[in-house]
Amino acid sequence: MRWLAVEESEIRPLVEEAYADRELLKRPRHRAAVHEAIALLDEGRVRVATQKGPGDWETHAWVKEAVLLYFAVAEMRRLQAGPIEFFDKIPLKRGLDVRGVRVVPPGTVRYGSFVEAGAIVMPGYVNIGAWVGAGTMVDTWATVGSCAQIGRNCHLSGGVGIGGVLEPPGAQPVIVEDGCFVGSRAILVEGVLVESESVIGAGVTLTSSTAILDVTGPEAVEYRARVPARSVVIPGMRPKKFPAGEFMVPCALIIGQRKESTDKKTSLNSALREFNVPV
Repeated sequence: MRWLAVEESEIRPLVEEAYADRELLKRPRHRAAVHEAIALLDEGRVRVATQKGPGDWETHAWVKEAVLLYFAVAEMRRLQAGPIEFFDKIPLKRGLDVRGVRVVPPGTVRYGSFVEAGAIVMPGYVNIGAWVGAGTMVDTWATVGSCAQIGRNCHLSGGVGIGGVLEPPGAQPVIVEDGCFVGSRAILVEGVLVESESVIGAGVTLTSSTAILDVTGPEAVEYRARVPARSVVIPGMRPKKFPAGEFMVPCALIIGQRKESTDKKTSLNSALREFNVPV
């Protein structure tokens, strides 16, 4: 974290103080610290979460606190993008051409998010605090929620919903590591972690309480809120007893691991066909 040291040492204490006592936002120094923290987020010089190792992430609560405080100090105003008018507290991200980021109209990337050069945002949405890596495509109507972390060379297919996690500040955001495919209309929320090079099939819903069952062995192995690296995941159902009887409830099934022969840029359908899954 050496690249953070100077900014964090100066800004973090002021943000934490203001989050503990909102009256401090009346002081110019504390308000300026909030604005500076969001500017650093926008530039990619700080992140809501950083990776310490494979599947191991650290959430920086003070950065999320700055995002929450920004809503308190920013003022509602009229914003325009050509003939399109908005009325909001947070402007759109600027300088996309200089940053080397392609955003296809009417795709929206909000100020305070960071998108690396080479990423593409189709008519989707990237919210404040989010981080999107180089080579990643946010496809049509896909949503990257507040503070979500999307790795490099990922594909979020059409209509994917990546949930935002702002509160509590210490809670892990939704994280999709490098090289992942997320199929159409899949939903990832509540701080779920999808480890590198995994394939999430169309329509899979993962929450913090969703049972993720590895069914590749003689007995199912259950995970919660984490998809192990290189897993191929499809929607599933399993029985659960309730007072009114036994009913089927959704789960997710790990049906295999991506093979070394599978090119990282292969289509989601091709990756699923390797396991004889109809698509």
